Amino acid sequence: MFAYIIRRLALIPLTLFGIITLNFVIVQLSPGGPVERVLAQVKGLDGVGAAGVGGSGGDFAQSGGNSKSLYRGAQGLDPAFVKEIEKQFGFDKPAPERFVLMVKNYLVFDLGQSFYRTIDVGDLILEKMPVSISIGLWSTLIIYLISIPLGIAKAVRDGSKFDIATSYVVVIGYAVPSFMFAIVLIVVFAGGSYLAWFPLRGLTSDNWASLSAWGKITDYAWHLVLPVMAMTIGGFASLTMLTKNCFLDQINKQYVLTARAKGLAPNRVLYGHIFRNAMLLVVAGFPATLVGMLFTGSLLIEVIFSLDGLGLLGFQAVLDRDYPVVFGTLYLFSIIGLALNLVSDLVYHIVDPRIDFEARKT
Repeated sequence: MFAYIIRRLALIPLTLFGIITLNFVIVQLSPGGPVERVLAQVKGLDGVGAAGVGGSGGDFAQSGGNSKSLYRGAQGLDPAFVKEIEKQFGFDKPAPERFVLMVKNYLVFDLGQSFYRTIDVGDLILEKMPVSISIGLWSTLIIYLISIPLGIAKAVRDGSKFDIATSYVVVIGYAVPSFMFAIVLIVVFAGGSYLAWFPLRGLTSDNWASLSAWGKITDYAWHLVLPVMAMTIGGFASLTMLTKNCFLDQINKQYVLTARAKGLAPNRVLYGHIFRNAMLLVVAGFPATLVGMLFTGSLLIEVIFSLDGLGLLGFQAVLDRDYPVVFGTLYLFSIIGLALNLVSDLVYHIVDPRIDFEARKT
């Protein structure tokens, strides 16, 4: 197992390099950029129009020469001023040189500084991370606590009225996105049209600092109820069906029939024999579920409930063409995702020691 871990760890830098390279190239081909955004604002255009004033390739395609030929938004502006703007954003260097410098900095976890905020990207991510971690961890935990028992119950009672009735709930949860549930919850429970039981914004109240320890805990939990509920409703369906199908696949296997023939109690057969084998795919899906909840699934939830987390940060960085934040968050998210995939394989081995990763070559 040790040799397998070493091989996987050795692949992480190569994978990271491939991800960063691919996304850097994609950005080179994208129109618009921070220089064009500033030039558009100088000329009185709005932020939305900034992405379209530079023509094909935007400022990321520039590599020197006459500024007027590179940015249509620079027409009528002093070329020296345009060059100064390019230098401020680092675009006075050709793209290959910028890429090499970025990779060197990333090797020592220097993520650079945001274009529009006087703060390092690493500090900015750390500032926003508690919000996303709070939502993601609690949502993932509740999803697993609901989906696994429900999936097992549906598998054991396959075809019964309980299975059919809960299948309607699962289908609704699968078909309706979490942000739609969030809107419904706001309308019903957050003062939208009916009840005003829960707050609409943030994770804490304005007087949170003056509350007692127990008051802070209850206030935090009170603010979490609606966003976590929205993400849980939108995310439990797939895991429930996965759990059910995994258990159904194992229930009719020969080893289960043999255990029943020996007179073992149903619960012992279910949890002593079926559970370990059936849970393998469920365990394998944990990293993807957690990463999705932390970095992607919470995006619209953060916007709807005004939660200033990583999802909202990344989305706003893309709109603002804040490339240090875009690439910095991508870099850290990739590291976390690759690490969680390795953890998933280790949990695979713990759940079923018969799985031999040492026999794998990659």
